[in-house]
Amino acid sequence: MVEPDSRKQQEPETKPGRSGPNRGAPIPPTSESRPECIPRIVPHLGGDALHNKCADKVPQNGFPGFDAFVNGKHFDALQHRSGVLWEVKTDNFDTYSRALREIVIGKQIPELRRERDLARACGFNFRVGVRSAEHKLSLEELEPSLDIVVMDWC
Repeated sequence: MVEPDSRKQQEPETKPGRSGPNRGAPIPPTSESRPECIPRIVPHLGGDALHNKCADKVPQNGFPGFDAFVNGKHFDALQHRSGVLWEVKTDNFDTYSRALREIVIGKQIPELRRERDLARACGFNFRVGVRSAEHKLSLEELEPSLDIVVMDWC
């Protein structure tokens, strides 16, 4: 995990109202304008080319090529107009054994709940993108309240 102070030097500054790729996102409609809830454009984490490609191609992604940092979390995409933060999962889920599927889903559900709660705390909706219908169904079985989309663009 990167310390906030060291990450700060790597993050481009954004201000609401700017145009171009470094524009800031509109402040979500919450009663409190908390600084941690204002989306900031930050570099993708990790270095997984497929993951980044899928995240960048989320329809109406306001920060293609970057993550949206909100409430202490790097979200994979932000749809500005609809106020939706995304988490993208690029697992080859259909190729996993039953045991591995259970392990993966068991780890992803608590993580996705936490990320959904972080997004909602700042007035955003939350959506999960997966690569297969089987992955979507497996997640929905344990957490039907998640908004999950099969990414046909990925």
